[in-house]
Amino acid sequence: MICYRCGCNLSEHDFCTSCGADVALYKKIIYISNRFYNEGLERANVRDLTGAITSLRQSLKFNKNNVEARNLLGLVYFETGEVVAALSEWVISKNLRPKKNIADDYIDMIQTNQNRLDIINQTIKKYNQALTYCNQDSLDLAVIQLKKVLSLNPRFIRAHQLLALLYINNEEWEKAKRELMKCLDIDTNNIATLRYLKEVDEMLVPEEGVKNPPKKKHKSDEIIKYQSGNETIIQPVNVKEGRGVTSLLNLGIGIIIGVAIAVFLILPARVQTAKASIDEELRRVSEQSDGKSATIDELQLQISELTETNNNLQQDLEAYLGTDGTLKSVDSLMKAAGAYLTNPEEVTVVADYLEEIEEEDAEEETSNSEAFESLYNTLLALVGPSIAESYYNDGYEAYRQENYEDAIPNLEKAFKYDATNGEALYNLANAYYRIGEEDKARTTYLQIIQLFPGTEKASKSEAFLEDMGNAE
Repeated sequence: MICYRCGCNLSEHDFCTSCGADVALYKKIIYISNRFYNEGLERANVRDLTGAITSLRQSLKFNKNNVEARNLLGLVYFETGEVVAALSEWVISKNLRPKKNIADDYIDMIQTNQNRLDIINQTIKKYNQALTYCNQDSLDLAVIQLKKVLSLNPRFIRAHQLLALLYINNEEWEKAKRELMKCLDIDTNNIATLRYLKEVDEMLVPEEGVKNPPKKKHKSDEIIKYQSGNETIIQPVNVKEGRGVTSLLNLGIGIIIGVAIAVFLILPARVQTAKASIDEELRRVSEQSDGKSATIDELQLQISELTETNNNLQQDLEAYLGTDGTLKSVDSLMKAAGAYLTNPEEVTVVADYLEEIEEEDAEEETSNSEAFESLYNTLLALVGPSIAESYYNDGYEAYRQENYEDAIPNLEKAFKYDATNGEALYNLANAYYRIGEEDKARTTYLQIIQLFPGTEKASKSEAFLEDMGNAE
């Protein structure tokens, strides 16, 4: 939160620490605006778009510069089919925050698509034409226009509601309910939609007692009476019908009994026989499959072992040989000697080749020939002091600039190539101490005391060791 007067960030105090303005009321207003924004966001997540619009408008009443609330309000408008209102909110948001505003993406999404712009324009024109037809009492034409509108923009709630009202006016309750349910799918708490739906439901489900239940026929309606002289003859009407029904019922019972006998007596035996045959065939196929699987697994294991052996041998060969088929260590030594003979001043190049030889010997753990060792030691004696001086200069410069991570490797190499360089070893111990590597620092200080006894560096090293011991 920033100060409304000077634009500085506010602290927890009720006044601006920069300009001294009283910001207690301003903070409360911003908090209320943010609370309404959060409420609108929660309602939008459960598709209560009407409630979300109300909350977001309240948020903007308290803080018209709430860009997040304005962007969300535009999205809610766009979801209800109100594209013009959505664009208005996004344009205002873009003017409030020209950079790093997601409203730019929303506006570009609409404006860069010419087809979408044409659809929006047609939707607005056709909806306005439908309103004109309603005012002119041309309701059939209004229905046609609204259907075209919804074919272009199915989420336009006001078009659904107006079409539902026209259906209600024509007493087409089922069609009206379908349109209103589409509105509820978009906005679950639209007051107008719920009011219209209540009226439609009352017409579709009338109150109890409106319709009279059908009268039951008396038994006297099911017989025929006539006079024969002084006697009254009563003849049942459904005697023949009852006999026919009884015959059909007996026939159905017989069929059911026959089917039951077939199912419970004949079919189980055949099923059992077929099942035994299938089990036998499955057992035979499983035995064959198991034998083949064992053979395949054994062959695959052999292939894997041979492949692994081949890879290991290939790696060993590549480790021993250089790019031209010679031993890597010999190749590096020849390059180092050639670099020194060509340009003795470029000691860093020679040092790189010598380090490659050390790394290769450490990885391969092989012994070199006497000629190789003799040439290596001779070359190291020639260029060692120069290499040590170069590394020491780089390491000491990094140490002075407190760049200890870069100083440590250079100082290590300086002492490696010149074991008499006590300054390199002393600065290396200090660099370890500065970065918190106390174990390495203690070891290096002890090494200074052993290699350079009676020197100032040894005395300082003892003091450092004493301080480290007291710190523990």
